Amino acid sequence: MIIGVPKEIKNGETRVSLTPASVEALVEKEHTVFVQENAGVNVGFTDDLYEHAGAKIVNSLDEIYAKSEIVVKVKEPRPVEYEMIKPGQTLMTYLHLAVEPELTKELLKKKITAIAYETIQCSDGRLPLLHPMSEIAGKMSIQIAAKLLENSEAGNGTLIGGVPGVAPAEVLIIGAGTVGLNAAKIAAGVGAGVTVLDISPEKLSIIDNIFKGRVKTAISNKYNIAKFCKTADVLVSAVLIPGAKAPEIITKDIEKTMKKGAVIIDVSIDQGGIVETIKEPTSIEKPYFVENGVIHYAVPNIPGLVGRSATVSLNNYSLPYIMKLADKGFIAAVKSTPEMYKGVNTYQGKLVNQDVASALALPYTELSMLIGF
Repeated sequence: MIIGVPKEIKNGETRVSLTPASVEALVEKEHTVFVQENAGVNVGFTDDLYEHAGAKIVNSLDEIYAKSEIVVKVKEPRPVEYEMIKPGQTLMTYLHLAVEPELTKELLKKKITAIAYETIQCSDGRLPLLHPMSEIAGKMSIQIAAKLLENSEAGNGTLIGGVPGVAPAEVLIIGAGTVGLNAAKIAAGVGAGVTVLDISPEKLSIIDNIFKGRVKTAISNKYNIAKFCKTADVLVSAVLIPGAKAPEIITKDIEKTMKKGAVIIDVSIDQGGIVETIKEPTSIEKPYFVENGVIHYAVPNIPGLVGRSATVSLNNYSLPYIMKLADKGFIAAVKSTPEMYKGVNTYQGKLVNQDVASALALPYTELSMLIGF
């Protein structure tokens, strides 16, 4: 199989889809790997390291798309890449198609086999390829919030962990999944007051067992959201419905009750976000804006801030799926791997993920009808 690794071009993105170690593993299985020049330079993976691992270095982005059967990325293709994608090609990356209608149309028009990392889902509900980036985003959310609370960044001047005789910041986390859990670990670890909301009592029970009462929990509903937002110095959105658009639950009216200089970190922005006043993502270059006296941070690729850690962590989880696809081919790989089957979003010009189809109001086709499964 011929695999292509493009240099990521999304604003501020430093990650690369394959490490030299992953390339070496694929080449040992007699697959060909093309890596775009300087694809990994931002995280310390030079072209020499890739060549030593057996990759072939190519000069341009369009050459990667032209030569590859499978294109492996980190983030969704940008508009400049749409024309480069070859009809019938296979694409593996984080896609978040529920908020990408134009990209979805391109994938369908060109009959791309698109496998979205964020919708690969195990039978127990785990999202194995979203997990490593969610861990990082959750931990980074508190690190970012601590900086934004500083007066120099328009924050209210609260030290997130407090000092003796001075109360710490109050951190409200909505969502008790991987992002929420890791945000709570860091926030509680530095001494902040932490409250986690979720619609699932079972998930809140897990939080309570982990933190032994050091983190408060409550059911996520309109009443509690409004109540806890009033006292929060930091609000972390960690809501996820796999494949679907995030629900808008922080209304403008709720936001107006928040403290001046409070911080919202909307980690859910990849799936549309939960905050009414955040109309579109921000960027690593211009990460936040202030509205109603509240700082809004909505960068969709937070793990790109720590690109080397994020790249290696992603590869730890993604390589087995990439290897299976390359070794077996698409149909055999998805038939033998139920979680990969769930990861397929488009195939042969059909939208085969029901949540994405619902979010975009497009026709849905069951993948099994197309592959005879």
